[in-house]
Amino acid sequence: MIAALGTRVMRFNRRIDRVANRGLERAHPILVGAAAFAWSVLRPLLRWFFGALALVEATLRTLGRGAARAATALARVLTPRRGIGLTIAAAGGLLIVSQFLDYHGVQIGEQVVLPGGIESAAPPVIELKTAGSAHSYVLVPVGAIVVALGLAMVCRGGRVGRLAALGSILAGAASIAVILLIDLPHGTDVGVQSARFANASAVLQKGFAAELAAAGGVVLAGVLYYARPCLIRISLSGRAASARRRRPRRRASSPGRVARSA
Repeated sequence: MIAALGTRVMRFNRRIDRVANRGLERAHPILVGAAAFAWSVLRPLLRWFFGALALVEATLRTLGRGAARAATALARVLTPRRGIGLTIAAAGGLLIVSQFLDYHGVQIGEQVVLPGGIESAAPPVIELKTAGSAHSYVLVPVGAIVVALGLAMVCRGGRVGRLAALGSILAGAASIAVILLIDLPHGTDVGVQSARFANASAVLQKGFAAELAAAGGVVLAGVLYYARPCLIRISLSGRAASARRRRPRRRASSPGRVARSA
Protein backbone atom coordinates (compact mmCIF):
# COMPACT_ATOMS: atom_id res chain seq x y z
CA MET A 1 0.00 0.00 0.00
CA ILE A 2 2.73 2.39 0.98
CA ALA A 3 4.86 1.32 -1.97
CA ALA A 4 1.98 1.91 -4.40
CA LEU A 5 1.35 5.35 -2.88
CA GLY A 6 5.04 6.25 -3.26
CA THR A 7 4.99 5.12 -6.89
CA ARG A 8 1.98 7.34 -7.63
CA VAL A 9 3.67 10.34 -5.99
CA MET A 10 6.81 9.82 -8.06
CA ARG A 11 4.78 9.59 -11.28
CA PHE A 12 2.89 12.75 -10.35
CA ASN A 13 6.13 14.60 -9.67
CA ARG A 14 7.56 13.47 -13.00
CA ARG A 15 4.48 14.73 -14.82
CA ILE A 16 4.78 18.11 -13.06
CA ASP A 17 8.47 18.29 -14.00
CA ARG A 18 7.72 17.51 -17.64
CA VAL A 19 4.95 20.11 -17.78
CA ALA A 20 7.14 22.72 -16.12
CA ASN A 21 10.04 21.88 -18.45
CA ARG A 22 7.81 22.26 -21.53
CA GLY A 23 6.50 25.57 -20.19
CA LEU A 24 10.03 26.89 -19.63
CA GLU A 25 11.15 25.75 -23.06
CA ARG A 26 8.21 27.56 -24.68
CA ALA A 27 8.62 30.69 -22.53
CA HIS A 28 12.40 30.94 -22.99
CA PRO A 29 12.33 32.50 -26.49
CA ILE A 30 9.58 34.89 -25.40
CA LEU A 31 11.52 35.98 -22.32
CA VAL A 32 14.74 36.35 -24.29
CA GLY A 33 12.96 38.43 -26.93
CA ALA A 34 11.26 40.61 -24.32
CA ALA A 35 14.57 41.18 -22.53
CA ALA A 36 16.29 42.06 -25.80
CA PHE A 37 13.50 44.48 -26.73
CA ALA A 38 13.56 46.09 -23.30
CA TRP A 39 17.35 46.46 -23.47
CA SER A 40 17.14 47.99 -26.95
CA VAL A 41 14.65 50.56 -25.62
CA LEU A 42 16.38 51.29 -22.31
CA ARG A 43 19.95 51.34 -23.61
CA PRO A 44 19.77 54.79 -25.29
CA LEU A 45 17.83 56.18 -22.35
CA LEU A 46 20.44 54.89 -19.89
CA ARG A 47 23.22 56.20 -22.10
CA TRP A 48 21.67 59.67 -22.16
CA PHE A 49 21.00 59.53 -18.41
CA PHE A 50 24.53 58.60 -17.43
CA GLY A 51 25.93 61.04 -19.98
CA ALA A 52 23.87 63.85 -18.46
CA LEU A 53 24.95 62.74 -14.98
CA ALA A 54 28.59 62.88 -16.02
CA LEU A 55 28.06 66.33 -17.55
CA VAL A 56 26.44 67.59 -14.34
CA GLU A 57 29.31 66.19 -12.28
CA ALA A 58 31.91 67.81 -14.52
CA THR A 59 30.04 71.12 -14.41
CA LEU A 60 29.81 71.03 -10.62
CA ARG A 61 33.50 70.23 -10.34
CA THR A 62 34.36 73.12 -12.64
CA LEU A 63 32.11 75.50 -10.71
CA GLY A 64 33.61 74.32 -7.44
CA ARG A 65 37.15 74.95 -8.68
CA GLY A 66 36.11 78.38 -9.97
CA ALA A 67 34.42 79.23 -6.68
CA ALA A 68 37.53 78.15 -4.76
CA ARG A 69 39.76 80.34 -6.95
CA ALA A 70 37.36 83.28 -6.61
CA ALA A 71 37.20 82.84 -2.83
CA THR A 72 40.98 82.68 -2.64
CA ALA A 73 41.38 85.83 -4.74
CA LEU A 74 38.67 87.61 -2.73
CA ALA A 75 40.35 86.61 0.53
CA ARG A 76 43.55 88.32 -0.61
CA VAL A 77 41.65 91.56 -1.29
CA LEU A 78 38.90 91.53 1.34
CA THR A 79 40.96 90.94 4.48
CA PRO A 80 39.32 90.89 7.93
CA ARG A 81 40.48 94.45 8.56
CA ARG A 82 38.96 95.72 5.32
CA GLY A 83 35.77 93.78 5.87
CA ILE A 84 35.35 95.28 9.34
CA GLY A 85 36.12 98.74 7.96
CA LEU A 86 33.47 98.37 5.27
CA THR A 87 30.99 97.19 7.92
CA ILE A 88 31.71 100.27 10.05
CA ALA A 89 31.33 102.57 7.03
CA ALA A 90 28.04 100.91 6.03
CA ALA A 91 26.70 101.19 9.59
CA GLY A 92 27.68 104.88 9.63
CA GLY A 93 25.83 105.43 6.36
CA LEU A 94 22.75 103.69 7.79
CA LEU A 95 22.99 105.93 10.86
CA ILE A 96 22.88 109.00 8.60
CA VAL A 97 19.95 107.68 6.55
CA SER A 98 17.99 106.70 9.66
CA GLN A 99 17.93 110.32 10.84
CA PHE A 100 15.58 111.17 7.98
CA LEU A 101 13.16 108.29 8.64
CA ASP A 102 10.02 108.50 10.77
CA TYR A 103 10.68 107.27 14.27
CA HIS A 104 7.66 108.58 16.23
CA GLY A 105 3.94 108.77 15.64
CA VAL A 106 0.66 109.02 17.52
CA GLN A 107 -1.85 106.28 16.84
CA ILE A 108 -5.52 107.22 17.11
CA GLY A 109 -7.63 104.30 18.24
CA GLU A 110 -6.90 100.59 18.30
CA GLN A 111 -7.21 97.80 15.80
CA VAL A 112 -10.34 95.75 16.49
CA VAL A 113 -10.70 92.03 15.83
CA LEU A 114 -14.14 91.37 14.34
CA PRO A 115 -16.07 88.09 14.75
CA GLY A 116 -14.48 85.35 12.69
CA GLY A 117 -10.93 86.51 13.36
CA ILE A 118 -11.07 89.34 10.80
CA GLU A 119 -9.05 92.39 11.80
CA SER A 120 -10.35 95.87 11.14
CA ALA A 121 -8.41 98.51 9.25
CA ALA A 122 -5.30 99.82 10.95
CA PRO A 123 -5.94 103.00 12.95
CA PRO A 124 -4.44 106.21 11.54
CA VAL A 125 -1.06 107.44 12.73
CA ILE A 126 -0.51 111.20 12.93
CA GLU A 127 2.20 113.54 14.24
CA LEU A 128 5.00 111.67 12.45
CA LYS A 129 8.49 112.90 13.26
CA THR A 130 11.89 112.01 11.88
CA ALA A 131 14.59 110.60 14.14
CA GLY A 132 16.88 113.58 13.68
CA SER A 133 14.28 116.08 14.83
CA ALA A 134 14.45 114.78 18.40
CA HIS A 135 18.12 115.73 18.84
CA SER A 136 18.62 118.40 16.15
CA TYR A 137 20.20 115.91 13.72
CA VAL A 138 23.33 115.64 15.87
CA LEU A 139 23.86 112.04 14.75
CA VAL A 140 24.30 113.08 11.11
CA PRO A 141 27.85 114.42 11.65
CA VAL A 142 28.51 111.48 13.97
CA GLY A 143 27.55 109.11 11.16
CA ALA A 144 29.81 111.01 8.75
CA ILE A 145 32.70 110.63 11.21
CA VAL A 146 31.97 106.91 11.51
CA VAL A 147 32.03 106.54 7.71
CA ALA A 148 35.40 108.32 7.60
CA LEU A 149 36.75 106.03 10.35
CA GLY A 150 35.61 102.94 8.49
CA LEU A 151 37.26 104.09 5.25
CA ALA A 152 40.45 104.91 7.16
CA MET A 153 40.45 101.36 8.53
CA VAL A 154 40.01 99.99 5.02
CA CYS A 155 42.98 101.99 3.72
CA ARG A 156 45.36 101.65 6.64
CA GLY A 157 45.96 99.12 9.37
CA GLY A 158 48.21 99.13 12.38
CA ARG A 159 47.88 102.14 14.65
CA VAL A 160 45.46 103.89 12.28
CA GLY A 161 43.17 100.88 12.29
CA ARG A 162 43.25 100.61 16.08
CA LEU A 163 42.47 104.30 16.50
CA ALA A 164 39.65 104.04 13.96
CA ALA A 165 38.19 101.05 15.82
CA LEU A 166 38.41 102.89 19.14
CA GLY A 167 36.78 105.99 17.60
CA SER A 168 33.96 103.89 16.14
CA ILE A 169 33.31 102.27 19.52
CA LEU A 170 33.11 105.67 21.22
CA ALA A 171 30.93 107.14 18.45
CA GLY A 172 28.59 104.15 18.52
CA ALA A 173 28.31 104.25 22.31
CA ALA A 174 27.55 107.99 22.22
CA SER A 175 24.91 107.39 19.54
CA ILE A 176 23.26 104.66 21.62
CA ALA A 177 23.22 107.01 24.63
CA VAL A 178 21.54 109.74 22.57
CA ILE A 179 18.99 107.30 21.17
CA LEU A 180 18.06 105.82 24.54
CA LEU A 181 18.17 109.02 26.58
CA ILE A 182 16.58 111.44 24.10
CA ASP A 183 14.83 109.62 21.28
CA LEU A 184 13.17 106.91 23.37
CA PRO A 185 11.46 109.25 25.88
CA HIS A 186 10.33 111.59 23.10
CA GLY A 187 9.19 108.67 20.97
CA THR A 188 6.94 107.25 23.69
CA ASP A 189 5.42 110.60 24.64
CA VAL A 190 1.97 111.31 23.22
CA GLY A 191 2.30 115.04 23.85
CA VAL A 192 -0.59 117.42 23.18
CA GLN A 193 -2.48 114.75 21.25
CA SER A 194 -3.49 113.12 24.55
CA ALA A 195 -5.75 116.07 25.24
CA ARG A 196 -7.35 115.95 21.80
CA PHE A 197 -7.90 112.19 21.58
CA ALA A 198 -8.86 109.99 24.50
CA ASN A 199 -7.40 106.77 23.08
CA ALA A 200 -4.22 108.17 21.53
CA SER A 201 -0.98 106.23 22.04
CA ALA A 202 2.59 106.89 20.96
CA VAL A 203 4.20 104.29 18.68
CA LEU A 204 7.80 103.93 17.56
CA GLN A 205 8.35 103.70 13.82
CA LYS A 206 11.05 102.04 11.72
CA GLY A 207 13.43 104.97 12.06
CA PHE A 208 14.04 104.22 15.75
CA ALA A 209 14.93 100.59 15.09
CA ALA A 210 17.15 101.60 12.15
CA GLU A 211 19.22 104.12 14.09
CA LEU A 212 19.54 101.81 17.09
CA ALA A 213 20.67 98.92 14.87
CA ALA A 214 23.18 101.17 13.07
CA ALA A 215 24.69 102.43 16.33
CA GLY A 216 24.89 98.90 17.72
CA GLY A 217 26.54 97.68 14.52
CA VAL A 218 29.19 100.39 14.79
CA VAL A 219 30.04 99.34 18.36
CA LEU A 220 30.09 95.62 17.55
CA ALA A 221 32.30 96.11 14.48
CA GLY A 222 34.78 98.18 16.48
CA VAL A 223 34.93 95.55 19.22
CA LEU A 224 35.32 92.83 16.58
CA TYR A 225 38.43 94.57 15.24
CA TYR A 226 40.16 94.10 18.59
CA ALA A 227 38.84 90.56 19.04
CA ARG A 228 39.60 89.18 15.57
CA PRO A 229 42.06 86.25 15.48
CA CYS A 230 44.38 87.87 12.92
CA LEU A 231 45.67 90.27 15.58
CA ILE A 232 47.06 87.42 17.70
CA ARG A 233 50.84 87.62 17.34
CA ILE A 234 52.97 84.52 17.05
CA SER A 235 56.15 84.58 19.11
CA LEU A 236 59.46 84.37 17.28
CA SER A 237 60.52 81.36 19.34
CA GLY A 238 57.39 79.51 18.23
CA ARG A 239 58.10 80.34 14.58
CA ALA A 240 61.70 79.13 14.91
CA ALA A 241 60.57 75.87 16.52
CA SER A 242 58.02 75.36 13.76
CA ALA A 243 60.68 76.01 11.11
CA ARG A 244 63.00 73.49 12.76
CA ARG A 245 60.28 70.86 12.72
CA ARG A 246 59.64 71.43 9.02
CA ARG A 247 63.35 71.40 8.09
CA PRO A 248 64.45 68.02 6.62
CA ARG A 249 66.86 66.19 8.90
CA ARG A 250 70.17 64.82 7.70
CA ARG A 251 70.68 61.12 7.94
CA ALA A 252 72.75 59.88 10.85
CA SER A 253 75.33 58.25 8.57
CA SER A 254 76.47 59.07 5.07
CA PRO A 255 78.94 57.44 2.66
CA GLY A 256 81.45 60.26 3.25
CA ARG A 257 81.30 59.87 7.01
CA VAL A 258 81.75 56.10 6.72
CA ALA A 259 84.78 56.60 4.45
CA ARG A 260 86.39 59.08 6.88
CA SER A 261 85.84 56.79 9.82
CA ALA A 262 87.50 53.93 7.91
